[in-house]
Amino acid sequence: MVADVRNIKKHVLPNGLTILTEEMQHIRSVAIGIWLKTGSRHEDAEVNGISHFVEHMVFKGTRNRSALDIAKQMDSIGGNMDAFTGKETICFNAKVLDEHLPIAMDVLCDIVLNPLFEAKDIMREKGVILEEIKMDEDNPDYLVHEIFTQNFYKDHPLGKPILGTKDTVRKLDQESVLNFYKKRFSPGNLVISAAGSLDHDNFVQLVKERFEGLKPGSNGFHEMPPSIVAKIVTRNKKSLEQVQICLGVPSPHISHETRYVSFILNTLLGGGMSSRLFQKIREEQGLVYSIYSDLNPYRDTGCMCVYAGTSAESAPKVVSEIVNEFHGLKNDRIAEDELRRVKDQLKGNLMLSLESSTARMSNLARQEMYFDRFFDLDEIIERVEAVTSDDLIELANTMFKPDSIAVTVLGNLDGMKLSREALVC
Repeated sequence: MVADVRNIKKHVLPNGLTILTEEMQHIRSVAIGIWLKTGSRHEDAEVNGISHFVEHMVFKGTRNRSALDIAKQMDSIGGNMDAFTGKETICFNAKVLDEHLPIAMDVLCDIVLNPLFEAKDIMREKGVILEEIKMDEDNPDYLVHEIFTQNFYKDHPLGKPILGTKDTVRKLDQESVLNFYKKRFSPGNLVISAAGSLDHDNFVQLVKERFEGLKPGSNGFHEMPPSIVAKIVTRNKKSLEQVQICLGVPSPHISHETRYVSFILNTLLGGGMSSRLFQKIREEQGLVYSIYSDLNPYRDTGCMCVYAGTSAESAPKVVSEIVNEFHGLKNDRIAEDELRRVKDQLKGNLMLSLESSTARMSNLARQEMYFDRFFDLDEIIERVEAVTSDDLIELANTMFKPDSIAVTVLGNLDGMKLSREALVC
């Protein structure tokens, strides 16, 4: 296999801000991301949703540009600028042609460093986010995952919605936004990463000019790991045609040494059309249109969750079939050819996921934030290849315990009941 040599460089400013670059000489684009190492899980309960709210607000105007100026300037160079909030990060990012890097940096740094947070804009944006919350609540796939997460991480900030609730968003004001901004946007809490057609030293200079004046400060965020609550939750919603099911168990945290085993276990179970869940429950029995499993690892915990959409009459059967697959993973050795196929699928997904400058920029920042070191593709592939059938059985037995299985069922349930006995695997 050809070694994937990545030209990665790191520079830390005296105030604690970390700069990462990866030069990719075969492309013309540059992707830039300004990352905060904190997200919605670091919010106080009464301002739940404020990380996402501030992510929106920085685009509403700065000391140097109006919201329209920001949009026009990025459009005029054919670039795109975006932002997102996660449970543990917030990211402001842009992608442009290499020749427009100075302009993109100027706009991106301006929104992060000089937002106005005007009271009238805050009032208006609250309306926008309340509509966003309503839109998500109308999406049953989103809603079942949200109810599941709130119960799985009950009474912990990880279980709270990233968007906040209607009540918490309505209460946000200029003071709470400014307080939040001052605490979070400190250099020790920032990572700036870029990948594409760029020069490391020039990029460092562009960042220095704008950020070296920021005063160092510790973020002081101490997070308690959540306790997992394995509840069975049934929520009746008569307007839904389908029953939505989320069935999940605790899984290794993001930097756990068994993480590669969990990647393979997840791919085998419900990652793609050749997975066991898809083949058995959709293709062989026709019980669902959509079924998959995914991993949600965080800094100190994780969840593997199976999602299925089915009819009310088939729902108990679908749960029983999912639990059967858990049983199989715990007790039966995986055939060599299936293990080979799953490893190749995972390796292919990994390599394809690093093809764009945006993906590499994101990969750089995440590895820095979660691992404090960089894993190249060859090392990752080596770790994937090292996973054995015994490793998979061992992890499956750790994860798939009847008492640890949490279930959320949403839909027109017509009195459907689900007992813990139905989850014995």
